[in-house]
This record gives sequence, structure tokens and C-alpha cells, in this order.
Amino acid sequence: MGREQTIGDDSVAAVSMVSNVALAALKGTVGLLFNSRAMLADSLFSLSEVLSTIASKLTDKWRLFYHRKSPFSRRDPVQKANTSLPIAVFVAVLLLLGAMQTIITTLTAIFDRKVAAPGYVAGVVVVVSLVLKELIFQLQFRLSITGEKEREDDVENHRYSLYCSIIVMLGVFGAMAGHALDIPFMLYIDPIMAMIVAILVAYRAYLMVRRAINNSLVTTLVEEDTERFIETVQRVHGIITVEDLLAQEQGHYVKVTAKISVNPRITVTEANDIANRAKVLLMHRFSHVNDVSILVQPYDPGYPYKSNQLGSNEDTPNLLQ
Repeated sequence: MGREQTIGDDSVAAVSMVSNVALAALKGTVGLLFNSRAMLADSLFSLSEVLSTIASKLTDKWRLFYHRKSPFSRRDPVQKANTSLPIAVFVAVLLLLGAMQTIITTLTAIFDRKVAAPGYVAGVVVVVSLVLKELIFQLQFRLSITGEKEREDDVENHRYSLYCSIIVMLGVFGAMAGHALDIPFMLYIDPIMAMIVAILVAYRAYLMVRRAINNSLVTTLVEEDTERFIETVQRVHGIITVEDLLAQEQGHYVKVTAKISVNPRITVTEANDIANRAKVLLMHRFSHVNDVSILVQPYDPGYPYKSNQLGSNEDTPNLLQ
């Protein structure tokens, strides 16, 4: 069932990406042929959505590969977080270059007074692209099977995209109305809206890099806390060694998964008591830890057994029994 859901999500995402690429190409072509700088900027915004999706997919593919490993074989979560940073920076640089180029060329055209009204085809295409974009989003939103947070992010991104489309529409129809009413200054509405959209693209690139940096910093802090978690668990009476410990950031809180070794000659009940004491100690000592999962295994390096628990004897039932 999970695999079918993943295939369905990938298909919907692929259709959405192809549609956005087609819309970006259409708006860019029409904007170039029919003198609409706002539509050129809108094509850049659509391209930014495509690049953001590609960057997210590449990061998700890496995380999927990362999470296929055993939870206790992941030794460097910082490396996992830092993997998404170069991708985000690369995409952000491309978007910033496009936004700067749009702003510079638009300002040059304004100062040189080389501004013309968009053609009527531009007005038709801007309305059609808005309708198609809304239909694509509704299809993706209804068919996609994702978590609540992902759906909220999709809605927020679509809201910004809708604002951008409305700005472009105002620019195109404002300039067309200025030409029809013979009001020269209204011809500048289209290039002004183009610069606003370019600024939105630059802001989107900034948010992308900031999100990647914040994720990297948070994960780094969690990694630094891991050693303190291990030291705390090691102090619990009855634990011989902490075989592995993984701290995972979940919003403002941290989930800890640990694997500990105990004397194999104690009972299962005693082993569970030791694990519960370690769990309580972690959650009381570190307020940002809200979930602890501890796996207990017998310590078996060979005879004689090592133990930090006094009073063990040969007649004690084995943990493995």
C-alpha cells in the first residue's frame, strides 16, 4: 500500500512539474513576443517553482536512501542535513541571477522609455495560465497523499503563486488599458509589476537558503547534544554500554532512540526497569526531549561478563531465556 501511495504521489508531482515547465515556457514566449515584461517575470516565477520542486525531490531521494539504513547505522546526521544545503544554494543562485537580470533590463527599458503595451494575446494567455495553474493545483492537492504539514506548505506556496499571477494580470491589463485609453504613464504598470515579481523570486530564493541553513544548524545542535545524551544514559545503574544513540529533531523537540547493553543474567523485568530509568532521566534532564525509545540487548563479549551492577550471581535467570 505504501509503495502504491508513493508511486501515486510521484505521478502527480511529475504531472505538476511538467505542467509548470510548459506554463513557464508559454508565458516566457508570449511575454517576449508580445512585449510583456510582467509575463517574462511570471515565467521566471514558474521556473522557480519547478527548480524548488526538483531541489526538494533530490533532497527527498537522499533522505530515502539515508533512512533505508538501520536507525543505529546512521552515524552522521549532520552530513545528511548539509547535503540539502549545496542544492538549495545552487538553485537560489540561479533564481537570484534571473531576478537581477529581469530587474536590470526592466529598469533600463523604463529609463530609455522603450515601453510598449502588451498585445491582446498576452491578456488571453495570462488568464488561461491562471486558470490552468489553479486546476493543476486542485488536482495535485486532491490526489496527493501527504502529511498535514506538507499539505499546509503546498497551500502556502500556491497562495504566493496566486498573488504573483494576480500581480502579473494587473500589470498586463493595466498597460493594455493605458494603451487603449491613451494614458502613457499606465504603460509603465507592466514593467513595474515585472520588477515586483522579480523581487518575489529573489525573496523565494532567500527563503530557500535560509530554510536549508536552519535545518543544518538545528541538526548540528542535535548532534552536539548526542554526546551528552550518551553520557547521561551511561550513568544509569545497570547499563553496561550504550551501543548506539540517535537524536532526531522534530520541530522544537527531539526524539531519542538508543540501544543499550545490560547484564545478560538479569531478568527481562529488571532490564525493562533499567530502560525506563534511562528514559525518565533523559526526559527530566533535557526539557527539549519529548520522546525516548530504548532497545535493550544482553552484553555478551565473552566470559567473564562485564557488569556495573553489583550482586549479580550465576543463578540469576538469563535475559535471553
